[in-house]
Amino acid sequence: MATTEYDSILLVSFGGPEGPDEVMPFLENVVRGKPVPRERLLEVAEHYKHFGGVSPINEQNRELLSALRTELDSHGISLPLYWGNRNWKPFLTDALEEMKRDGRKRALAFFTSMFSCYSGCRQYRENIAAAQESVGPGAPSIDKLRMGFNHPLFISAVVDQTRQALELFAESERQGVELVFTAHSIPLGMSQNSSYELQLNESARLVTKALEREDYTLCYQSRSGPPSQPWLEPDVLDVLNSLAEKGKKCVLISPLGFVSDHMEVMQDLDIECFEEAQELGMKLLRANTVGTHPHFVQMIRELIVERIEGSPQKAALGNLGAWHDVCPVDCCRYERPSRPASSVLRETHSS
Repeated sequence: MATTEYDSILLVSFGGPEGPDEVMPFLENVVRGKPVPRERLLEVAEHYKHFGGVSPINEQNRELLSALRTELDSHGISLPLYWGNRNWKPFLTDALEEMKRDGRKRALAFFTSMFSCYSGCRQYRENIAAAQESVGPGAPSIDKLRMGFNHPLFISAVVDQTRQALELFAESERQGVELVFTAHSIPLGMSQNSSYELQLNESARLVTKALEREDYTLCYQSRSGPPSQPWLEPDVLDVLNSLAEKGKKCVLISPLGFVSDHMEVMQDLDIECFEEAQELGMKLLRANTVGTHPHFVQMIRELIVERIEGSPQKAALGNLGAWHDVCPVDCCRYERPSRPASSVLRETHSS
């Protein structure tokens, strides 16, 4: 396979602490330049203590890199893989320095985000630009792969994970299970300048159709802004209460907006939602994220191949078609409003 245009692949993600001593430095990186009081940092650090001070996101990215290496090798694609994070080791600057030392000139980047918004796309592109400036002359150029929210293999991976969770309900319960998809909430100002909601609804519709079900609820989690700032709603906890009021007894949550079971999925769904459901007398199960599902890994490989080969045929389901390869100048632009100190300490990457 010809790979003359691109000489490497870069995995781009959020990063997370891998031990108690890393929690506060990590959080300080996340809020750098923002007026967040130290008391708030200490409060959020307590969440990490429940998990030994370790966010699972880095280890999950290592597993994804390993699975992708195997997938690429099995199809004769020998491009080397690199990995850089926004907020913790290995940082994007470190990754680009390594690529420069290795003589890499042009890379394709896969972001651990399937949906378009500032924090899930444009901010990562800004992070890459800042890393390139830091590395200086000889830093590799980086082209991002398109968003895969409606790629057949992403949808089939979500369908498979969701179906497996559905099968954990008793056969007598399955028909009455409410299907709830969650994604990271973002400020309305960010949403209005992106296709985030549009893409999420399309993915949810495609998954629901493949499951041969008619109804679903799309809601949001992990809000981290002040009460005065409007964010996407409804919140998943409000949805659970609403379903309970309607007499619903069984709920399946599929964390559609995330590609790995990282800290927010564990804290907000596995702890907070399960506690809420228990109080409401509901049976709640959660589907796994796509993680290293073979179809998801295969999708990444297909996205790489279509760019290398310049293929005009791009796999996409539904009504929106294949998303753009090159982001328009104003794509996902977001001007942060002037606001008081608040919680901005979430893994807000929708991955």
